Amino acid sequence: MTWSRESHTVSTDPRLLDLERIHRFLHTSYWARGIPLPTVQKSISQSLNFGLYLTNSTGPGTQIGFARVVSDFSTFAYLCDVYVEESHRGQGLSKWLLECILAHPELQGLRRLCLGTKDAQGLYAQFGFAVHPNPENWMEIKRSDVYLRA
Repeated sequence: MTWSRESHTVSTDPRLLDLERIHRFLHTSYWARGIPLPTVQKSISQSLNFGLYLTNSTGPGTQIGFARVVSDFSTFAYLCDVYVEESHRGQGLSKWLLECILAHPELQGLRRLCLGTKDAQGLYAQFGFAVHPNPENWMEIKRSDVYLRA
């Protein structure tokens, strides 16, 4: 699927993804610091991906943002690795990217859509995300330094 707005495009076409650019961003992010390129490649191959691009005369050009969704496409989805490169922030692109993600036909009718964020609660709250009312019901195994130990 493809969405266009002014000089930007959001696309789910995996052939357009700039894996090196995505890796470069994620490798230095707070949530995936040190992630190896093969891990990024595998995660992308198992997800519904959304690339955010500058639009040029022939279509999507330079990738400037990304998000991926891990889902069974029936009941549950996990939204992760969402970013817009710093030099392109402040233009409403993260909101538009989320609008496109939430409008995707495969993500309609889900019982639960989750995400984790350290610093963007205000953004996600605008789209209906809320702090879980019963966090004591959720459990996880978290290995924050797994990429740094490899």
